[in-house]
Amino acid sequence: MQTDFKNEQVELKKTKRNPFNGKPTGAFVSASWSALFIGMISFCIGLWNAEMLLNEKGYYFTILLFGLFSVISVQKSVRDKQEYIPVTDVYYGISWVTTIASILLLIVGLWNADLELSEKGFYGMSFTLALFSAIAVQKNTRDIKWIDREDK
Repeated sequence: MQTDFKNEQVELKKTKRNPFNGKPTGAFVSASWSALFIGMISFCIGLWNAEMLLNEKGYYFTILLFGLFSVISVQKSVRDKQEYIPVTDVYYGISWVTTIASILLLIVGLWNADLELSEKGFYGMSFTLALFSAIAVQKNTRDIKWIDREDK
């Protein structure tokens, strides 16, 4: 068993392949950015075409921006802590509170909205897609910057 592992290491050195360094692939980075734009643009197109008052559209658009900023802030705080960069507990807590608040505000808004159930589902899913992909984009950006800095 031990010799098999050593043989694999020797073969790896012979082929001169670099071991995986954790850098996100171009395909994953592209997919993350695409998902972010698809979620945001879909949400905004839905708002543009919705038959609701302008102040309601503004409410939902603000929730989208608020949610995106909040999840990016949570991801940054988590990553900073992982890299031993000081993050105050207050900022970390506020990031989580605002993330949860944005989700709850969307849920309450949709619950009370005079919309078809399919429209409510559309807004919920495009919002969720945008938030999740914003986290992935932020993580990819940090990973690439970290690995590029380590390579220098």
